[in-house]
Amino acid sequence: MAARRPFERSNAGWWRKNPVFRTYLAREATCLAVALYALILLTGLVELARGPAAFEEWLEVLRSPPSLLVHAVLLVAFAYHTYSWFAIMPKTLPPIAIGGHKVAPWAITAGGIAASLAASIALIAGFAWLAR
Repeated sequence: MAARRPFERSNAGWWRKNPVFRTYLAREATCLAVALYALILLTGLVELARGPAAFEEWLEVLRSPPSLLVHAVLLVAFAYHTYSWFAIMPKTLPPIAIGGHKVAPWAITAGGIAASLAASIALIAGFAWLAR
């Protein structure tokens, strides 16, 4: 009698087989954009510590077309990252009921996005008020 060949599970492309896995990996990949932007800001802090001339050079680099393109790509990645985290909020929160009715998942996501936008606008307005 011939020996049975053992089952070997193929792991190649496992994430492509299920849309949930693709979404998860896209969300996790956008953390690289967050890390890159943190490095950009950290570089600015180092240049600021080196003096006004070094900081002005760093600002000039940020004003260059390649840098603006990188920032546009980072903005798109940040927007997706933010949306995807708010989209999983209904799955991670305990059930919320208002008036005995369960709050719809889209309402929780929309509420999180609205709160984030309101906080961002308040911060920008506060900084603009301080800068005047």
